[in-house]
Amino acid sequence: MGDVIQLIPKSELERIRLIREARAIYDSIFPPTDAVGERPDGCHREGTQPGKDLFPRKETVG
Repeated sequence: MGDVIQLIPKSELERIRLIREARAIYDSIFPPTDAVGERPDGCHREGTQPGKDLFPRKETVG
């Protein structure tokens, strides 16, 4: 006793299914193992350091 059963509407299940399908398609086009700034041999591009932003945010004055 004391188990909680969560009812999920069909529309929410459909939304979740569509999101999973879209992610699978995206991952098939852009594999998640491709990290920005890394080469296949694991070396970083020249001039970049691990953990550093490639495009730093612009500072705003005001």
